[in-house]
Amino acid sequence: MRSTEIVRAFWDDVWNAHEADALGRFAAADIVIEAGGQKISGIDDVEHWVQQFLDHVNDLHINPLESFQNEDGTRVTSRWVLTGTNNGILGTEPDGKPIAMTGTAVWSVADGKLQHGWVEQASFELYHSLLTK
Repeated sequence: MRSTEIVRAFWDDVWNAHEADALGRFAAADIVIEAGGQKISGIDDVEHWVQQFLDHVNDLHINPLESFQNEDGTRVTSRWVLTGTNNGILGTEPDGKPIAMTGTAVWSVADGKLQHGWVEQASFELYHSLLTK
């Protein structure tokens, strides 16, 4: 399986299926995610991080807009849009308003597993839109 296909299956089978516990099928046991200035290390903590998103965004769906990998497949970049309804994301009131947030993830892939992810998302813009709607 190409590395871009691993990342796509991760979006679909973990995030879009709302199955945080499926993470082990796609990630190394010592996976690290860096997002928002925080480092989440180890499969259990990353699974918890995913579940936090799923708990705070009802009907969460990630639509990968484009993904590409380097020549040897050790790096994948994926640009995406997350949509759903607000159930308290970013500490806001869970008001059921529709949300959309863009983001980019760069993945290190080895032995068919996600090893490290660097995630940037438009959290400030999402937070501002929830406060002003």
